[in-house]
Amino acid sequence: MKARLGVCALVLLFLAGLWLVASPFVVGYQPAGAPYTAATVNSLWLGGGLAGLSFITLVLYAADALRELTTRAEHPTDA
Repeated sequence: MKARLGVCALVLLFLAGLWLVASPFVVGYQPAGAPYTAATVNSLWLGGGLAGLSFITLVLYAADALRELTTRAEHPTDA
């Protein structure tokens, strides 16, 4: 249960990061063709960092879960 909650939180953080990257252009506070405003640069860096970090963490979690599954398959317990 705790693992599922953690994965859900990481997915939500990833989606929030993607929204932060897209929001200046979707909401329209970055004028088309104009140099990036300070708010746009901030949103891009923060959103990109958040999305990147959560994606890397999701990949590491999936790799660890896959490693655990293969270890269980190689060494089944006698129950």
